[in-house]
Amino acid sequence: MPIQFACFPSSPPLRRIGLCCACAVTMAGTTTARAASSEFDLAALPIEQLLTLEVYSASKFVQKLSDAPSAVEVVTAADIKTFGWRTLADILRSMRGLYVTNDRNYSYLGARGFLRPGDYNTRFLLLVDGVRNNDAVYDQASIGSEFMLDVDLIERVEFVPGPGSSIYGANAFFGVINIITKRGRDLDGAQAAVQGGTHGAGKLRASYGKRSENGAEWLLSASTFNDPGADLYFREFDTPATHNGIAHRLDYDRGNSVFVKGTMGPFSLSASHAERTKGVPTASFSQVFNDPRSHTVDAQSVADIGYRATLADATEVSSRVYAGRYDYTGDYIYDYPPLTVNRDGGRARWWGAEAKMMVTRYTGHKLVAGAEYQRDYRRDQFNTNVDPYAMYLDDHRHGTRSGIYLQDEVTLRENLLLNAGLRYDRMSSTGGTVNPRLALIFRPLPATTFKALYGTAFRAPNAYEMYYQVLNTGGQKPNPDLKAEHIRTYELVAEQQLAADARVTASVFRNIVSNLITQTMDPADGLLVFRNLSRATARGIEFGVEKAWSGGMRLRSSYSWQQTRDDLTGAPLVNSPHHLAKLNLSAPVFSSGWRAGVEGQYVGRRKTLQSETGGYWLANLTLSSVRLAPGLEMSASIYNLFDRAYADPGAEEHVQDVLRQDGRSFRLKMTYAF
Repeated sequence: MPIQFACFPSSPPLRRIGLCCACAVTMAGTTTARAASSEFDLAALPIEQLLTLEVYSASKFVQKLSDAPSAVEVVTAADIKTFGWRTLADILRSMRGLYVTNDRNYSYLGARGFLRPGDYNTRFLLLVDGVRNNDAVYDQASIGSEFMLDVDLIERVEFVPGPGSSIYGANAFFGVINIITKRGRDLDGAQAAVQGGTHGAGKLRASYGKRSENGAEWLLSASTFNDPGADLYFREFDTPATHNGIAHRLDYDRGNSVFVKGTMGPFSLSASHAERTKGVPTASFSQVFNDPRSHTVDAQSVADIGYRATLADATEVSSRVYAGRYDYTGDYIYDYPPLTVNRDGGRARWWGAEAKMMVTRYTGHKLVAGAEYQRDYRRDQFNTNVDPYAMYLDDHRHGTRSGIYLQDEVTLRENLLLNAGLRYDRMSSTGGTVNPRLALIFRPLPATTFKALYGTAFRAPNAYEMYYQVLNTGGQKPNPDLKAEHIRTYELVAEQQLAADARVTASVFRNIVSNLITQTMDPADGLLVFRNLSRATARGIEFGVEKAWSGGMRLRSSYSWQQTRDDLTGAPLVNSPHHLAKLNLSAPVFSSGWRAGVEGQYVGRRKTLQSETGGYWLANLTLSSVRLAPGLEMSASIYNLFDRAYADPGAEEHVQDVLRQDGRSFRLKMTYAF
């Protein structure tokens, strides 16, 4: 498949955004290219710094990785560049214990054996610089091409596995994903990036960042992309009446995003907006196959203003107010007859506030207390036939969520920490709940850490699960009696640093989920419905190794074994692999002017709704320049290097039991700093 360049997508509004931003950035940038890149350079970091990272997301304050009450995973901007990751989904699937399923429309994240059909990543809390990004209708954590940020703007990703409701509240069920974005100083001028790839895919980004002498700094960025996609074959539709099973150019994906971030003294501000249009080639929800009108549109905006100050008595206070909106529209094609466009959608609007105080004035204690409130003033859902017009759903809801929490990190002895937290949340849909977390962290030797962890978390049913109702073909019925689901987790973690150049992590866990919300088809009427069907238990082990060599070679690898079963039937859960293996290896090549990144991933076989899908190995290869010329960097990536055929399980809305994924593809990217 040839590599073609399509730097300016065909959508005129997107083209204007890209051109205007490129011109603005060019005028703002200096005429002389910088001699050194400000991007986080993995090869330049001391080995000790690579292996003693600090994290924020586990406790809402900065702490050593070894002191965090979780086995936190961290990915940096240098990792993203080295391995050519294109989306947040690519980043997350490289982490220990996580895996991703794609249904040719959205990407879905699984953790420790759990990925339920019909779940829009509602069991993960997605934060961008600490601001909640899950929407107010579907509670969706967007991780694919619909995610709000260009991954080039990410400084680091912190994933905190395990229950996080004791400090974050709802949706922090299987883990918390915190995206920490770059600052103006990280760009220190203007930057432009262009990339092209298989099937004529193209992307353009223009950014500008600067820190002034008075300490204020700003970052502005705009991106636009277009992937025309390829023809896809589905054997379930292989008849002359359905185009012999070939969906012609329906896997297209295009969108744009804008991001602004600034700080001045104790104040901070950020705003982001993204829109994405995705073709639906699978004929999901009993649609007519191969109709070019079938597509979805996702648009999301989030803005926040924050304040942070340190008082004289070793007390830090911070607060923020934020607002967000999310619009989803899907056109689905049915032949009732006549051939009809069915328009489905959701509209979410919300605002919220958070206040937090951290006190370190008391010897041996690090206290964190806070309160949050969010008002979802629109949780609207609709479904209509366009022509002839018919209204099937016009549902308008609103709701609130609020919480207060308290956490204390207690130094019991020099080598023994106790991290204890408790949070009370009240949801307008399901009432109140209390969730604790306890972590005992013991360091018998300077290089050895043991952690004993216990916690609970909850997820309230969202408006889509409770109130969506379309009783036509391929429809769904509501269930307003859904209860919140809960999880209890027990985990033991051991971390061993080997000299100054390697670290080994091992963990054993047991998760117990009750009132598990599951999408199923009611055999009485053939309609989909969400129900609190089961109680499930997951147990497993995870093992990870990180090593850095003085010559610049870096290794990160992991293996996970997990067993997840329905406690009522004893059957394994759908889309739950027993085995996961990851390997990321990078090293300088060609006299250190270039860096090669090799990624390998194994996902074991998984049960599907009708049978099972086999396990598979994938390999990706990226070659990137450290500095091709002053200000100029280039990278070339091959994904699915050996062109392996593999598939992900389908959900209830698909005729296909498994959905085949992409074969070998290519990307060439160039970045220039002015």
